[in-house]
Amino acid sequence: MIVILGTGGTIAGTAQSAADGVGYTAAQLRVEDLLAAVPTLAGRRLEAHQVAQVDSKDMDIATWQALAAAVRAQLDRPEVGGVVVTHGTDTLEETAYLLHRVLAPAKPVVLTAAMRPATALVPDGPQNLVDAVQVAATPGASGVVVAFAGRVHDAVQVRKAHSYRVDAFESTDGALIARVEEGAVRLLGRWPAGEALGLARIAAPAADWPRVDIVLNHAGADGRIVQALLAAGVDGIVAAGTGNGTLARPLEAALREAQAAGVCVLRSTRCDAGPVMELPGLLPSAGALSPVKARIELMLALLAN
Repeated sequence: MIVILGTGGTIAGTAQSAADGVGYTAAQLRVEDLLAAVPTLAGRRLEAHQVAQVDSKDMDIATWQALAAAVRAQLDRPEVGGVVVTHGTDTLEETAYLLHRVLAPAKPVVLTAAMRPATALVPDGPQNLVDAVQVAATPGASGVVVAFAGRVHDAVQVRKAHSYRVDAFESTDGALIARVEEGAVRLLGRWPAGEALGLARIAAPAADWPRVDIVLNHAGADGRIVQALLAAGVDGIVAAGTGNGTLARPLEAALREAQAAGVCVLRSTRCDAGPVMELPGLLPSAGALSPVKARIELMLALLAN
């Protein structure tokens, strides 16, 4: 059995006209409605549950907690071979990374989404949903992955790389796990694995989670944003630097002051791909994590304290 958990997003969105691909309202249809619109799935052994109904730009900690718990509960059922999560594209990469770090499941957890609403003349959601179910049912599949536009991405590498195209996601170093071709999953790499932090790590009430913000390096960047964050009681800061995590001198000085005051700081990069090297004398590196994933990693680390 494959269980499908709905959280809303564009894949469940509707517009007044089939010609409207951007002026839609997300998270209008329930996951059962999405399944009913895909006759190809009628013969599959599926179960559907609605966990949330949000536009993923509004994804929050409480919804993450509910989703992680729901995924874990379904994976613990012996008869369940995998879980599919329908999600919005805006924060899909963040949710995927959180689930990867917290659950690191031995069974597959496949996130999918759509760039066009369900009412579009040619919606992309139905095919993505069919592909996601096929990936979840693939023998030997494991870990948290994203199935989108015929490609399967690792939760660590995946990023939304385009604002409009139906193939909006990329793996940062080009290392796809698999492709889905006419219903067949062709494995290209390895299914993701890791050590699960466990649901207990994220059990604290959302209001008690550490506050971690992202600051961007750019021409003329100074330290005033960092000073404002310090005044607001920030617990951690991820610096989205230029290139190899480089920072304008005033911004770096402010970040060092924040670090001296007890704020945890990580250097990431605003580049679309590539790691930030760990070098002596520089602020700690986030490795190859994007700024938004580095933020999640820092929150999870702070939650352990």
